[in-house]
Amino acid sequence: MPAEWELDCAVLLSWPHSGSDWNYMLPQITGTYVELAKAIMSKGIPLIIVAPNTSDARKSLSATKGTVLYFDVQTNDTWTRDFGPITILKGDEPAVVDFKFNGWGLKFSSDRDNLVTLKMCECGLITAERINRLGFVLEGGSIESDGKGTILTTARCLESPNRNGELSRAGIESRLKEWLGADRILWLEHGALEGDDTDSHIDTLARLAPNDTIIYTGCQDTSDSHYEELSKMKHEIVNLRTAEGKSYNLVELPLPSPIYDEDGNRLPATYSNYLVTPRAVFMPTYNQPLNDMTAAGMVGAVFEREVVSVDCLSLIQQHGSLHCATMQIPLKALCL
Repeated sequence: MPAEWELDCAVLLSWPHSGSDWNYMLPQITGTYVELAKAIMSKGIPLIIVAPNTSDARKSLSATKGTVLYFDVQTNDTWTRDFGPITILKGDEPAVVDFKFNGWGLKFSSDRDNLVTLKMCECGLITAERINRLGFVLEGGSIESDGKGTILTTARCLESPNRNGELSRAGIESRLKEWLGADRILWLEHGALEGDDTDSHIDTLARLAPNDTIIYTGCQDTSDSHYEELSKMKHEIVNLRTAEGKSYNLVELPLPSPIYDEDGNRLPATYSNYLVTPRAVFMPTYNQPLNDMTAAGMVGAVFEREVVSVDCLSLIQQHGSLHCATMQIPLKALCL
């Protein structure tokens, strides 16, 4: 499984629609998706947009320069990171692995999203080999690859009884190693954000980066409800070792100041939920200028590329952010 930052890619977006959970704030979230799409295309990166009816997306982006492939297909929601295809390399050629998506452990409807990858392959939009793993539940946001054989994940997610509850950790590991070409799996036992309904996806907490680096979400405020969990996670990360037995280079991102929904529930805002491409890093912001700028500077320095910020205050209302809403697919895997 290549690292996210390695291959020239297109980015898959699932456009919000009235049949999704976004219906109550559709104009607001559509505006966010327009800005996200424009940001990605501004760096010359093609888009793939799926929706039950892509006419709204076509109208919204009609004046925007760039390559967009539109595909009409039924969807439940917009979180392509978790139901989109996961890329592996077979030699120099990409293949897409189609894992089962069951709504983050049977929490939400997922019957339509679970079929999107299959239908993209059937219609020839994806031209790479499709590998059917629909008997195994795995979300893209739950795993991180360094492109060198290491996968980073969390125990709370992958060992959730409503995903692959019949399997032991050893059974899960053996499948990830075989199917993703991994040599080893690093597990985090701790780390959680209030409002996160993914069971601690790794892409909200800690990310693998070049030069044996881990970028992770920290918390310095002892009065914050996240302090204990994130401190335990930090201790685990400090003790992780590379394949060569060395300590990782560590970069601690600030935790955004608390953001709440209209009912007073805290939302899982995190700067770890960025997207990295060979051309730029796309970074979520939350209208917190100092935190937003600090986090962007830290991530940009690690990847040594431009950072493009996108306001994700509306995305976080449905408990996800920028990385959750995107999935990179190599250009060589597509009919471009």
